[in-house]
Amino acid sequence: MKKLLALAVVILGFTAVSFGQSLTATATASAAIVGGLDIQKKVDMNFGTIMGVAAGTVELTASGTRNPSVGLTLPGGIFAVASFEVTGAQGTSYNITIPTVAIPTTTNPVGATPMTVGEFTSIPVAGTGTGTLDLASGKQTISVGATLHVNANQTVGQYKTDPFTVTVNYN
Repeated sequence: MKKLLALAVVILGFTAVSFGQSLTATATASAAIVGGLDIQKKVDMNFGTIMGVAAGTVELTASGTRNPSVGLTLPGGIFAVASFEVTGAQGTSYNITIPTVAIPTTTNPVGATPMTVGEFTSIPVAGTGTGTLDLASGKQTISVGATLHVNANQTVGQYKTDPFTVTVNYN
């Protein structure tokens, strides 16, 4: 009986000690404030020189390749994808939005039928979190291509659209 009583006293003693312990831990809170994103146009899109009497398309890929449809030829000359420089917090990702509907040429030769520019593409690909700013410089270039829709017997001359918008924002 004495042994049982001694054992009960020891067990209760440890229980009282373990309930009496007080343990703590600490943490800090932090935040980083980053500057806003900036986007600047570097180069306007230029489909270059096109020849042909048939209706068709000229695809200008975001990587800078021109692909004419049957009936159109590309005799050479200067052409370029639109290029934009994005600047912001180093290493951060951001969203890219490019036009989703075709836009007409608004500067056309007299009496000419406007052409349209559509099917826009970009590198990096447009979407949520698809752009990532460089870890060292906080910059990235966006290249934008599209498809030009040429009408049959398109009037000879210079054509131009109104400006189109490329939008960027942090995720």
